[in-house]
Amino acid sequence: MKISCFKAYDIRGKLEDELSTETVYRIGRAYARWLQPETVVVGGDIRTSSPALKSALANGLRDEGVDVLDIGLCGTEEIYFATAHLNVSGGIMVTASHNPIDYNGMKLVREGARPISADTGLKDIQALAEDGEFPPTPLDKKGSYRRISCSDDYIEHLLGYVNTQQLRPLKIVVNAGNGAAGPVLDALENHLPFELIKVNHEPDGTFPNGIPNPLLDECRHHTGDMVKSSGADLGLAWDGDFDRCFLFDETGAFIEGYYIVGLLAEAFLRKHPGEKIIHDPRLIWNTQSICREFSGDAIETKCGHAFIKQTMREKNAVYGGEMSAHHYFRDFFYCDSGMIPWLLVAELLSTSGQPLSQMVAHRMSEYPCSGEINRSVDDAARLMASLKARFSDQAVQVDELDGLSMAFADWRFNLRSSNTEPVVRLNVEATDSQLMQQKTRELLDLIGSE
Repeated sequence: MKISCFKAYDIRGKLEDELSTETVYRIGRAYARWLQPETVVVGGDIRTSSPALKSALANGLRDEGVDVLDIGLCGTEEIYFATAHLNVSGGIMVTASHNPIDYNGMKLVREGARPISADTGLKDIQALAEDGEFPPTPLDKKGSYRRISCSDDYIEHLLGYVNTQQLRPLKIVVNAGNGAAGPVLDALENHLPFELIKVNHEPDGTFPNGIPNPLLDECRHHTGDMVKSSGADLGLAWDGDFDRCFLFDETGAFIEGYYIVGLLAEAFLRKHPGEKIIHDPRLIWNTQSICREFSGDAIETKCGHAFIKQTMREKNAVYGGEMSAHHYFRDFFYCDSGMIPWLLVAELLSTSGQPLSQMVAHRMSEYPCSGEINRSVDDAARLMASLKARFSDQAVQVDELDGLSMAFADWRFNLRSSNTEPVVRLNVEATDSQLMQQKTRELLDLIGSE
């Protein structure tokens, strides 16, 4: 049986064509055979297909003798939390995050919420799922199944990142995108002095207001418009499984994730000078500048949660951030969270007395960036070789850690191939906005001519 839904970091596919209950059942049995766990936590997002897929997953695990703890509707980070907090062997989240409505998938971890990616077992699980023989299991050999809740412990953990006594009564727009974030926001609200203005709040797997993906411009107006009309201090939006958090300032303007990485790095370094900060190679100058200013150690690693988490563990870094709005925390088992970042920003707003626009304005002016631009290409390797040859005599630094990064006296770019699509992703930064725009146009013209 050929299974095509395994990706570099997780499992995602079109329902029935690539991902069915039968496929998920086989993956559950394969995961159990590969990891040999005693107990596994499972949960699912709000998609209408998630309950049936989660049930098939649980059956596959149980038929390999694994005890299953089901935490129900949740975000991906709740699986991370439950796996580590309960000290069980592994965890699996049924989610397609921001993918189209006819997709679903799974994210797999092992003990301590350590990620399982293509380099650390996902390919082995795929091979077992495709080739394994899975005969019926006698009733007395099946694992147990139990519904549990870790919600109270999870909320208590989140609140531990801020000094609630220092928080002031901010007005905050929260857009859950009809995903899984709503119930967590309701639970947090009881412990915070904030007025939460709720947009698209109720979990609804039909996504009546569109697939929650705030990286897309068309998904941002709900949040930005409400910030402006309500006079809120801050706007927040999440994707479906809320592992990414997107921020809007008090004017309703979207703040690129790159500048939030810098903001959070500064927040941690003010409290913990000398700590290590992990960042991806797409946009780097602002983060590196902040680390120099606040006695931090900036460490670059490949994009993707598996690489970030591995490097954070190796370096014992306090914080790691990607411009894609993934934020990782040492005290959260080196995992990414979409709830911790906004709590930290709200604390900064409370203690600094500055609006968010002012907190990031200097950095945005000093290090303007293009944001990530995607372009379809036939041959990414040939394109990168061409650009490297064209600019190498001007570059002061060439780095091929992840794609092609080239730095010059007053600008730099990173060009990467997508792991999942026939596209390249371009990011440009410079010392002034006009130069950044000029170099972005120049590179896009070169990419288009290849």
